[in-house]
Amino acid sequence: MRLNIVIGGKAGQGPNVLANILGDMIVKNGHYVFSSRDYGSVIRGGHNFNALTILDEPVHSNDSKIDILVALDDKTEEIHKNSLNKNAVILKGSDRNMYYAGRLVKLLGMDFKFLEDELKKLKKFDENLKDAKRGYSDEKQNKIKLHNKKSSNSFSTGTQGVAEGALKSGLDVYYAYPMTPATPLMFELAPKQLENNIMVLELENEIAVIKAAIGSAITGAKSMCGTSGGGFDLMAEALSEAGIIESPLVIYLAQRPGPSTGVPTYTGQGDLDAARHSGHGEFPRLVVAPGDPIESAELTSQCFYFSQKFKMPCIILSDKHLAESFYTMQGKPKLAKSEKTAMLKRYNSYEHDEKGEMVETSDDINKAVEARLKKAERIREEAEKFEMFKIHGKKDSRNIIVSWGSTKGAILDAIKGKDAKFMQILYIEPFSEKIKAELEKAENVIVVENNATAPLAGLIKDKTCVFVEDKNKILRYDGRPFFYDELKEEIERRIR
Repeated sequence: MRLNIVIGGKAGQGPNVLANILGDMIVKNGHYVFSSRDYGSVIRGGHNFNALTILDEPVHSNDSKIDILVALDDKTEEIHKNSLNKNAVILKGSDRNMYYAGRLVKLLGMDFKFLEDELKKLKKFDENLKDAKRGYSDEKQNKIKLHNKKSSNSFSTGTQGVAEGALKSGLDVYYAYPMTPATPLMFELAPKQLENNIMVLELENEIAVIKAAIGSAITGAKSMCGTSGGGFDLMAEALSEAGIIESPLVIYLAQRPGPSTGVPTYTGQGDLDAARHSGHGEFPRLVVAPGDPIESAELTSQCFYFSQKFKMPCIILSDKHLAESFYTMQGKPKLAKSEKTAMLKRYNSYEHDEKGEMVETSDDINKAVEARLKKAERIREEAEKFEMFKIHGKKDSRNIIVSWGSTKGAILDAIKGKDAKFMQILYIEPFSEKIKAELEKAENVIVVENNATAPLAGLIKDKTCVFVEDKNKILRYDGRPFFYDELKEEIERRIR
């Protein structure tokens, strides 16, 4: 049974802390949890909520309906009343988040000692413990019995995956200017500076960020910078510079709905074409799109591998849903090893020869352009040594669902037991030549994307000549991620 808990309240009341404690505790005790955040662009007030879905087998998404609602304020019940299941439980009556931690532990039939251990990680232990004990005592229901079985599974976010991949790849310096949802990566890396001998720097704007990252890279440092769509726009000219001077740079692009300021604290997948095409002129780049924390670590390490080996810019394409949601993950990421390359030459943003000296003759210009084209072909050949896409579900099905990034979770949950397979694209650029053969085996191609224009469908058409019918494009563009139950219905309507 899928159990769905929503914890809601004002910004500042701590629904996020309560959700993280509860989720971590349940994962350690042998269940699977997927937890996501929904919050407005305010510091105090408004309405925030966290949704946790609990299952005794892998789960990767939330449902649209609620089994247990925790109301830290009066507004929460009113906002979510239409999403409550028939026999939903509503917990209310206090604005103390740890009071509800106690009530939930009792309601879920868990040992209070597990909660006490989690509370030791927080400040104000005595105060929080008192609130939790009061909640545990007040809760009279004990409807649900979660088993207690120790697990080695991890409970982590896409942001934490990117951080792990960067640190284990030998990151030297990370530059950023705060912009949701890329900012959590800066917060994740900053406390780890001393133990990992790295530097995290916040500069005055995104232009300074990428320029400084390029400067560090050409001195030999493994450099990375991060931003969201609006900041990435500002980085476009310097991205071209990285391309022509052959700077080994890794860029973390965490998407949110746009254009312009858009909806700053929500999710979307509208920047695929920007990642592929930003910058002027013609130069090779790598664009990857992880779908969970383990893939975030693995693809980040691969970006460092390619950036160092081929001296090129590489882009990790994430989004708010992947960056900030907590996933229950099994196993450890398989990371690529990257050697630090020597950067011994002159650097010139003009067209230049192998020594970095400016050139203007036709022969020299042709030679430089052709060298970049040959490099792009070598990159493509090298990329095929990695897993550029994955096939999930019923491998011999004639129904194929294609997607990328954070939509992975809801699709995996939605196709369980269905006559469908799911092709998850990991490498956006270069695009695997093997994808065409997989698509041509199918009789029915369905695309799922968190945007309004289906850029992946356009990319597939350009690269494979496979056309996805409009009726087979399942798109969501209201800033929210796909829910498992709603996506399941959409897929069922389209599979043959």
